[in-house]
Amino acid sequence: QVQLVESGGGLVQTGGSLRLSCAASGRAFGNYAMGWFRQAPGKEREFVAGIRRSGGSTNYADSVKGRFTISRDNAKNMVYLQLNSLKPEDTAVYYCAASPDRWPSSRMYNYDYWGQGTQVTVSS
Repeated sequence: QVQLVESGGGLVQTGGSLRLSCAASGRAFGNYAMGWFRQAPGKEREFVAGIRRSGGSTNYADSVKGRFTISRDNAKNMVYLQLNSLKPEDTAVYYCAASPDRWPSSRMYNYDYWGQGTQVTVSS
């Protein structure tokens, strides 16, 4: 079992920044690829960013490339998502997820563990 707890969400103006954090506890954090997903009201949950077990490689949704950065600190059992140049369409609940795969898939079914989410609201 892996428990995930997100934090760092909030209300920010267009063009602003936020840093989301995800604290992991339980089984060896370094054995999991990590991903961030988001779900806006009335929409399906979508992949945002992922990072390999070691942190050496990352992948991003096209909609956030160049604006968001995912990182992890395996010594602290933490994964982060830096959100820059935020837009109103980034408004959503953001979820942290853990996958036993080496590569962070963009598909939800590859992830076994999920956090409760943190709300990000971007005002225009």
